[in-house]
Formats: sequence, structure tokens, C-alpha cells
Amino acid sequence: MTKIVPMQSLYCSMQDENKICSFDIEVVSEPTTPLIHPMSRFWLINSGEATLLLNNRPYELKPGTLVSVLPWQITDIVDVKSPLQFFILVYYFDNINEIIKTFYNPGNAAISITQAMAQDPVLHLKPDAAGSVRSLFLQIQSEIGLDSTPSPQEPFPAHRELGNLYITNKLIEIIICFIRSQNQEQPQSASQTIDPSQILLYLYTHLNQKITLANLSKIFFMSESAISAYITSTTGLSFFDLLSEMRIGKTINYLLYTDFTLEELAEILGFVDSAHISKVFLTRIGMNANEFRNTYQNVGNICHIRDRRDFYSLVSYIYRHYSEDLRPKDVGAQFHMSPRELNRILLYQVEMGFSDFLNFVRVNRASELLLQTDKTILEIALEVGYHTEKTLTRNFLRFRSMTPGKFRQTVELQKPE
Repeated sequence: MTKIVPMQSLYCSMQDENKICSFDIEVVSEPTTPLIHPMSRFWLINSGEATLLLNNRPYELKPGTLVSVLPWQITDIVDVKSPLQFFILVYYFDNINEIIKTFYNPGNAAISITQAMAQDPVLHLKPDAAGSVRSLFLQIQSEIGLDSTPSPQEPFPAHRELGNLYITNKLIEIIICFIRSQNQEQPQSASQTIDPSQILLYLYTHLNQKITLANLSKIFFMSESAISAYITSTTGLSFFDLLSEMRIGKTINYLLYTDFTLEELAEILGFVDSAHISKVFLTRIGMNANEFRNTYQNVGNICHIRDRRDFYSLVSYIYRHYSEDLRPKDVGAQFHMSPRELNRILLYQVEMGFSDFLNFVRVNRASELLLQTDKTILEIALEVGYHTEKTLTRNFLRFRSMTPGKFRQTVELQKPE
């Protein structure tokens, strides 16, 4: 049985709940135990060598390595050849991601930050890039100090004018450096299997949708009981308790840095209603949501997005009607927006344009039919909305790195051991 993996804090800082990020220095001289990170973080390795297991995939750590850990990923440092010393920046990923898309993207470029950082999470930077990133880390340290060793005379560094704006800009610079450096790395071969540890990140990034074990089974090709057993054996929580824990973590972020009402948050985060979010928050945190907001809120109205309800309705519409002959112009007309605005909203919500998102949904549905039915590939192509088998195959190669026939031959629905 898988050993339960401890979880770190839902906050950026153990010293100050309303910090948007924290900085620390860590030394690891021997192998660690696995940890689940509800909060995102960057590591910059300054010295030492070891192997990192990030969601069960091995990566080499050495001086100049920059690591991106997204929310609810699992890390374990193994095979420590020489003691590691590295910087750690812990930050609210959703907050920074939303600010980038809303305020730092005037050209509405196709930015898929989550996908990019999850695809190649460990980079070995060239010396000049490593020096630039190290400088950014140190500038943040100078602004906020070390989280683990506050001064006895001054527990927290004095709040400087425009401090949060300064830190936000530095975090965005690090993300830009990270994504640009990815393009200079040697491309890694795409994995044709989905590791169960990816389930946690998937849950976190889809909390606004109706998530069920049945839906997860279709996406990860595991039985419902296998998924439930994996979650419980890994986190010690039931499927529904884990969803609540993740939603509380996001609720904290939204309460601190947005002015969404509880009714809006309930819909965005998948709670039944505002009463449900209040009950769960009180049970987990020990104070009601409005009291928490009044006590700790740091920035108001920083990333409030107008017409958010319509945005989620748009995503749901494509999910429900994927098999139809959907076109941007027609779907946009349903929501009284231009194709350009439609594409901008989808890039914001799901980090894919209209065509990519529609094909993604169709390929997921086709994958399910390939495993659970004896229908021909042509029949499946027609059922999910394609006119030809060739079109299905072309998109299957994009999203699964194999043909539909190869997928049917090599992938099986996993069941509990």
C-alpha cells in the first residue's frame, strides 16, 4: 500500500498569512520523504547534486537548476550525492497566473502557463540565465526577508511602498525566464502513460467544473475504485475530503486577493452555494470566510474578472456540445461575443484556443470509446464530431502521441491492485 504523503501548508508563509509569497533557504544533506505541496513554489539550486522525484518522475538537480512545483504536486529528493543548498520561493500560483493573463497580456497572446510549467518543470539554466534568476530571487529576499528566521526586533520586514506590486513583478519575471529557458532546453520525449500523481494537479486546476470519480476514470483510464484508493492511500483523505481541502486553499487565495462575493466563489470553486462554502471554511480554518477576509485581506479588486459566470457557461457549453459541428462564430453568437473575444476568454479559462480545446475534449471522449467499446475508429470519429477517421488520427497524435489504433492496443483501464 502507498504510504500517506504529508501535506505542506495552505499558506505561502508560516509567519504572515497575507503574504503573496515567501523566501527561504534550505539545505538537504540526505534523502527526504515525499511531500504534497498545496502551494506552488520555485527552487533554485545553488550547490550540491541529487535526484528529484517530481510526481514520480526523476530529474537531476545540480547548481543552476530551476524547479517549478505547481499546486498539489508531490516532491521527493533522493540519491543525494552532495548536500543541496537552494532558494525557495513559495507563492500563490493562481493569483499570479490570473494577473499575467488579465493585466500583462495586452495583445491577448496564447499563454498557457500551467501547461508549460507542468510539461518541463525542471530546467538546467545556462550561466547567464541562472545569474539573472538568482538576482531576482535575492531581490525578493531583500524585500520580504527570510520566512524561517525573522528578526527578533522586527518579526517582519517593514512594508515598503508598492511592495506587493514589486514582488508580483519579480515573480512574473521569474516565470518569463522559466518559460523562455524551456525553449532552449533539449525537448523531452512525450510520455505515453499518465501517472496517477497527475490526478491531484488535475483536480486542483478543474475545481470549477463538476468533478466526479466517473469523469476522472475516463480521463486517467483507471477504475473509479482505483482512483479513490490512490487518493486515500496517498493523502489520507477521501475523494470528497480532498476536494474540500483543495477548494479551501483556493478560497483563501480569492479571499485575500479578490473582491468576489461568497456566491461568486461558490460557483467558481465548485461549492454548492455560499452557505456550503461558509460551513466548510469555518470547519477547516476556525473562522468564517468574511471574518477571514476582513482580518487578512491584502489587496482588493486586483484581479476581478467581469462576467465570470458567462465565462464558465461558455466552457460548459463546449463540453456538452462537443459532438456537434461547432464553429467559433456560431458559439460566439450564443454568448453575444465575437470569435476574437471567444478565443480570448477560452485562452484565459482553459489555456487553449477554441480549436485546441474542442479537439482536446473530442480526443478525451474518443479515448474513452476506444477502451470501452468495440466501435471502429471511423464510427468513433463520427460520434465525437469529426467527419473523417484521418482528422481523429491527426488530433490523437497531437494529444496522445500515438494513433487511436495504437492507443487501443497498449492502454488498459487500470484497476486496484
